Amino acid sequence: MKLFAIICTRDSNLSEITSNLVSTLSSYKVDVKLLVNQNSIFEAYEKGLNLCKANPKDIVIFCHDDLILKSTEAQFIAAIGKCAYKKVGIVGPAGTTFLDKDAVWWNHDKWHAGYHRGVVAHHNAENDSVHSTNYGPHGQVVALDGLFLAARKEVWEEVGLQKPSYFEGQWDFYDIHYTTKSHILGYKNYTIPLNIVHYSGGDLVGRDSWHKNRMSFIANTQLPIIV
Repeated sequence: MKLFAIICTRDSNLSEITSNLVSTLSSYKVDVKLLVNQNSIFEAYEKGLNLCKANPKDIVIFCHDDLILKSTEAQFIAAIGKCAYKKVGIVGPAGTTFLDKDAVWWNHDKWHAGYHRGVVAHHNAENDSVHSTNYGPHGQVVALDGLFLAARKEVWEEVGLQKPSYFEGQWDFYDIHYTTKSHILGYKNYTIPLNIVHYSGGDLVGRDSWHKNRMSFIANTQLPIIV
């Protein structure tokens, strides 16, 4: 079983964070494919999957370029190894067992009610600090955050990486679309224990295209979706 990672980035002159991520993954024997200045995350992930020349059982990771991976190699391999099980679909650091009718996976009411799973650390640029967001104990989920997603190649192919025709935005809601489709297909998605620091405050949520894709997803999906 081989490991691959597809990372989209805006500039071939890599930031220190992206360089660190690529170096760490490569040292863990992950074959990293960098895609620079792409027009669509859906097209980029399709292209990246083809570039990997992976076997059906190989694990392919789709992740953001603004992550610092602090898990040791042994911890990383043990966590990612969850993908190898036949009934497992997509895994990642954080997600929810209850995707409500608003299709917002981090819905605070559901969070307070104990439906969310996983842990992600976030970097605060204002004071250069890191705080950990604990969503809940790791376990099976219906939807995962897109900062880091991993699955066997055969799962990605069955899910289908192309942009749904009803989505207008080229960069938004891919994670909810992919992971809920995996769940609907009968796979079991899970959160996994990865020590990751995310250098983003989630600013993209404020984009019009995010809201438009969310509304299109809601209009074309039977919600809620629950484990």
